[in-house]
Amino acid sequence: MSTAVGAHGAQKQVTRADIEAKLAEIRGVTDETAEVAEGAAKTGLVVAGIAVVVVAFLLGRRRGHKKSTIVEIRRV
Repeated sequence: MSTAVGAHGAQKQVTRADIEAKLAEIRGVTDETAEVAEGAAKTGLVVAGIAVVVVAFLLGRRRGHKKSTIVEIRRV
């Protein structure tokens, strides 16, 4: 085992349990961060999807106005 120097200069043996505890702590933090990021990603995808639909609607509407035939009726 390795030795580590503590805050007060005392040497302490680093055990397998110490390493496993620290890794479990890090894993817990990364799992929480991943869950938050996953929620944000889902929200972003929903917003992007709605934006694509709105843009497609507006572009189609504009194209429809440009290509529509104008019929002029005159009375004789």
